[in-house]
Amino acid sequence: MNKLKVMLCAACTLILVGIGTSVRADSSHFAGPYIAIQAGPAGLAIDGAQNGGADGINANTTASAGAAVIVAGAEVGYAIPIGASLVLDIGASIIDGAASVRTETTDTAADPNVKAVISDFVTYYVAPTIVLSDTASLYFKYGATQANVRVVGDVNDPGAIHGTVMAVGTRTVLPSGIFIRAEAGYTDYDNITTQGKGTDIAATTKYHADPEVAYGMISLGFRF
Repeated sequence: MNKLKVMLCAACTLILVGIGTSVRADSSHFAGPYIAIQAGPAGLAIDGAQNGGADGINANTTASAGAAVIVAGAEVGYAIPIGASLVLDIGASIIDGAASVRTETTDTAADPNVKAVISDFVTYYVAPTIVLSDTASLYFKYGATQANVRVVGDVNDPGAIHGTVMAVGTRTVLPSGIFIRAEAGYTDYDNITTQGKGTDIAATTKYHADPEVAYGMISLGFRF
C-alpha cells in the first residue's frame, strides 16, 4: 500500500509538471457533463484488534485480513475547461458491493463471532486533467469517500466511516462522446471502532479495524 501511495504522489507531480509542456489541444473535447458505468478488481486489507474482555485471558489480540473482489458501480460528473490543455473534473461515484471482517472475542461468555460488513461506497472527487490530444488525457484524482458499516453480534453499531481517495488514470474520448477511463487508486478509511453492548459481550471488550483498499477500474461512459 505504501508503494502505491508513493507512485500516486509521483504521478501527481508529473501531471503538474506536464501542464506547462503538454500538447496544445482543445480541452472542449473533454468538457461538459458525463455519466459512466465502471467495474474492476479491488483488494481490501484490514488490520484489526480486540482489547479487553470479561475474563482477562488473552485480552489483547490483533489480526490482519485481506480479500480480492470484483466491484461495479456508476459515476456522474462535470468537466470544466480552465485552459487549452487543462480540465477540472468534478464528480461522484457509487460502488455496489460489500466487504466484511470477522473477529473472535476472548470473552468466554460471548458469542465468538463478531462481524463488520462495509457496503455502499460513495466517493466525491476532483480530478485535475491534462489534455494530451483531442482524444486522450491524463488525470490525478483526489476525493472524499464514505461507506456504511453494519455489525453482527452483541456490539454497538459504529455507523458510517469516512476516508480519502487518491488515483491516477487516463481518459480517451471518441468523437461520438463515448469515452473510456482506466484508473488505479488507493483508499484509506478511518478506523472502525465498536464495543460490546454488555449482554453477551462485555462493554469493556472493544474492537478496532483499519480498512484500506487498492483498486483498478475501467469506466465506459458518455459525455453530453
